[in-house]
Parts: sequence; structure tokens; C-alpha cells
Amino acid sequence: MQNMKVGNIIRTLRIERNMTQKELADKMNISDKTVSKWERGLGCPDISLISELSDLLGVDTKSLLVGDITPNDFVGGNMKNTKYYVCPTCHNISLCTGEAEVSCCGKKLTVQQMKKAGDTEKLSVEVLEDEWFITSEHPMTKEHYISFVAFASGESIQIIKQYPEWSLELRIPKRGYGMLIWYCIEHGLFYQLL
Repeated sequence: MQNMKVGNIIRTLRIERNMTQKELADKMNISDKTVSKWERGLGCPDISLISELSDLLGVDTKSLLVGDITPNDFVGGNMKNTKYYVCPTCHNISLCTGEAEVSCCGKKLTVQQMKKAGDTEKLSVEVLEDEWFITSEHPMTKEHYISFVAFASGESIQIIKQYPEWSLELRIPKRGYGMLIWYCIEHGLFYQLL
């Protein structure tokens, strides 16, 4: 059964890329009979070929091995519902408007749970001309700092990267209402409404 699922994925993705079995086989230095065998569910690719096959077919290795490339049911449209992923090692930021598997630095990341900021945690926001001037007394040391600040409205997200040992002072164009979102490397993801 698993061989059939993997074979169907290989066939579907090969056809999507307008490749014949021979063209795929030639790129992998194997015979087209081997590709045919996989697609008919009579065998699976050798583990040494999985990485190259995944790259050629444009699919991650896990989806290929599981035999499932079911697309997400994207019904969103409100950027305020975006999911945030932050790498605990390098603090890289990834966003997703639907379900996804995200990894960085060799680790699978989990969605950050956004917490409403309390009075002592909120960023200071002043209106200067047509901009929000945002500051904070939050520590900005290498061990404890805010790594990014974002403003999310219904149709867009603006992200401003922050760096340790710099004071947190930034300006964001004032455009309607939305959520001010920030990530503290020690305490997680917070938001406040603007």
C-alpha cells in the first residue's frame, strides 16, 4: 500500500513538471524501468536517492516518503491571523497564513502562541505626524531582547527586525487599525491592538 502512495506521488509530480520517466531517470542516472517500477508501486526509491528525487520533484522528503501532498485548505485572507514561527537558535522569523511544517537550523519549529500584552509589557506608542513612534524600555541585551516588531492589518504585515544592544525605537506609517506584534527571545510572542 505504501509503495503505491509513494509511486502515485512520484508520477503526479513528474507529470506536473512535464518530465517523462526517461527524463527523470536520466537526471538521476538510473534506468527508466526503475522509475516505472516505483510509479506502479512495485518498489520504492533507495534511501540514497530520496534527497535528489525530492529536489527534482520539488517536494520535501517527508511528504515523498509518506506519500501525501494534500494541499492546505487556505480560507484565510486576514493577515492578523498569520502564524509566526521563530527559530530558537538563530531567531529567524517565518510566517504562514495557513498550515505548514516549518524548520530552521535542522529543527522543526512550532507555531508561537501569541499572548496579549499586559500593561507592564506593552510597547509605548505615540502618534507623530502620520506615523506611530514605538519605543520600549525592554532589555535589549544579547541574552534578552525583542528580535522583531510587526504591524498586522487585515491585508498586510510590516516586519521590522530588531537587534540586541540597540535601543528599540521605530516608526511605522499610521494606516488604519491593526495589531502591534513583537517577539521577546525569552518570553515569546506578544501583541497589543492599535
